[in-house]
Amino acid sequence: MNVKSWWVTRKGGAGRGRRCWLCGRTISCHVRRQRCVARRDESKLSVPSAALELGLDLGSRAVSQARGSDELLAQTGAVSNGSVMSPAPNHADNNNDAKKVKLDTKNPGAPSRVIHIRNIPNEVTEAEIVHLGIPFGKVTNVLVLKGKNQAFLEMSDEVSATTMVNYFTNCTAQLRGRAVYVQFSNHKELKTDQTHSNAQNPSAQAALQAAQALVNQTDTQGGPNTVLRVIVEHMIYPVTLDVLYQIFSRVGKVLKIVTFTKNNTFQALIQYPDVVTAQAAKMTLDGQNIYNACCTLRIEYSKLSNLNVKYNNDKSRDYTNPNLPTGDPALDSALAIGGMPLAGVTPTAAALGAAGIRLPGQPSPNCVLLVSNLNEEMVTPDALFTLFGVYGDVQRVKILFNKKDNALVQMSEPHQTQLAISHLDKMKTWGKQIRVTLSKHQTVQLPKEGQPDAGLTKDYSNSPLHRFKKPGSKNYQNIYPPSATLHLSNIPPTVDEEQIKDAFAHAGANVKAFKFFPKDRKMALIQLGSVEEAIAALIKMHNFQLSDSSHLRVSFSKSTI
Repeated sequence: MNVKSWWVTRKGGAGRGRRCWLCGRTISCHVRRQRCVARRDESKLSVPSAALELGLDLGSRAVSQARGSDELLAQTGAVSNGSVMSPAPNHADNNNDAKKVKLDTKNPGAPSRVIHIRNIPNEVTEAEIVHLGIPFGKVTNVLVLKGKNQAFLEMSDEVSATTMVNYFTNCTAQLRGRAVYVQFSNHKELKTDQTHSNAQNPSAQAALQAAQALVNQTDTQGGPNTVLRVIVEHMIYPVTLDVLYQIFSRVGKVLKIVTFTKNNTFQALIQYPDVVTAQAAKMTLDGQNIYNACCTLRIEYSKLSNLNVKYNNDKSRDYTNPNLPTGDPALDSALAIGGMPLAGVTPTAAALGAAGIRLPGQPSPNCVLLVSNLNEEMVTPDALFTLFGVYGDVQRVKILFNKKDNALVQMSEPHQTQLAISHLDKMKTWGKQIRVTLSKHQTVQLPKEGQPDAGLTKDYSNSPLHRFKKPGSKNYQNIYPPSATLHLSNIPPTVDEEQIKDAFAHAGANVKAFKFFPKDRKMALIQLGSVEEAIAALIKMHNFQLSDSSHLRVSFSKSTI
């Protein structure tokens, strides 16, 4: 094949401004032997064919006084289609795909139902491109050129395409956290060769089918709107309103959040200012884990179109109205004096604290709990170690010498303190409703040698009974709030149902039902008369010796018999 090196310069150009006609580079680049090589046949074209098929206006760039691509891209995103694209690396597969696209190029620059999207991430999918267009109308075709960091989206009509372009002129579109540029294509219709049609591209075909299903769906599932319903599954660690705000604010401005518990599952309603941002949040965050291998987000559209928030507190927040009351008269008075509306509180520190992460400059997260309103006659360090050990590895326990209905419990990790607060605060234990809060102390001090303590302080840092000492322990997947049903494990084959029921009865429990697991008789469920009974039974029966070599393991269950 006859190949020629081109040294064509911009007409009238001189010196540093002289450019290569084919690639647009300055002559100084070619002087450094970065020569542009092209077929002789292309000498008859006003623009290189590959550039034409990608919607690049390299020809006009070569014969005008336009700035270089990098400079133009840095200064503005509102430019003509493709004129800011810098030379892409040589991706053979994507170049071949580009050359198989057939596009009609009537009236370049005029409104078109084909939309050109630039600066897309390399890993972006057809579904993500299609989701950008769904709020504005029916999407009829899609083409992603990953090696070129570009995509084309064909809408059913110019009205839908115009609405989309106008919207993203004032609001930057994002894909996977990266700003992308949305504009009209120079082309009126998007076509592909038969061998490279979307019928041969399963991911593109699936994305288009999903888009059509979404457009045709009924209101029974809410339909795309500004309010999302978020369900948190496998919530091993506590998830707060501030944590949700931090996560969902990454996608766009959050207006309101309402949290609640339904069917023993933590849920939230989150409102965005527009449909597009809500769609982006659903697409980006649905199925993601807040923490490693747990706290999975399941997101769907709510039937509600607006959230009516009455209070700014830890359950609900209206970020557009920071002056709402908290619903707590004492706290409202304090906030009125201090002038610190809750809606203006930055959630980062609280959210990261719940995750056990410390930022530079932030104080060390607290692992010590203050437990108050305890039954002085019943409480012991071992009892608190067992109860709080359901939610984390207890390191030390100290019952206060002069106030024995108060105790300090030191956990091994900050998120374990949050779990304990979430599940045990205001729980009735030994006839009294205990309170569990964070302590001002950073550690529990052991008594000095010779100092009287009466056995009120104990160190459990080397205890073999820690449930979570192994990284990634499966016990994290079985953490539940106190319930009347207990899960029993490590039952030896020589022990039968009556022996276990008798042991619980001797511990003062009123056994209502018992059931071995059908496929594993090492485990069983036992149902007691109340949650308070179950708490007392867990404290007494966890690590209970059933045989010479077997000790019972007891935890709360989400199931009933």
